[in-house]
Amino acid sequence: MRSFFGIILLLLKPMKSQKIIFYFFITFFFFGCFTKSKKEIDKYQHYIGYINQEKVLLNDGYLCNKDEIYFTFKGAGSDGYKGTKKRFRDTILSKYKHQLYKDSGYISFRFLVNCRGEAGWFEISEMNLDLEEKKLDNKMVQELLDLTSKKGNWNVFGFNEKEGADYYMYLIYRIENGKITEILP
Repeated sequence: MRSFFGIILLLLKPMKSQKIIFYFFITFFFFGCFTKSKKEIDKYQHYIGYINQEKVLLNDGYLCNKDEIYFTFKGAGSDGYKGTKKRFRDTILSKYKHQLYKDSGYISFRFLVNCRGEAGWFEISEMNLDLEEKKLDNKMVQELLDLTSKKGNWNVFGFNEKEGADYYMYLIYRIENGKITEILP
């Protein structure tokens, strides 16, 4: 069985000028179908992990070098915690006043830590335990934001001794009846 284009070429064999027009048409068809439009190119203007500074909390324009932010794909993980994650967890649990709250769900904080170990540019997502978007108690969210953003929680991270680096971090608190049951990752 011959391909569609093979059959067309056989029909156009005796007609050279029509053959040129055919190739011209095919070229435009191919490039029209397989090239990206300006809208598609502009769709992803930022890197993975980008945090829009116009829509975040604690945005004081504090980054040391906004052109070089590390760990954008996965966050700094355990390297970001000052000390250990256990120390961070113990600090949060000792200061968090869970008796004041009854909500259950997840609170996700995506943020940046600057070269001085200061956290900022917080994006917050709130969900119920079924991972459906849901507003949780504002005071509870604010308390966790205040505790999470404390400078003593985050390492100064750098590739040399003289300069620290800005890096991306995220945390998810699982809360049941106001009590923190898990801090992820």
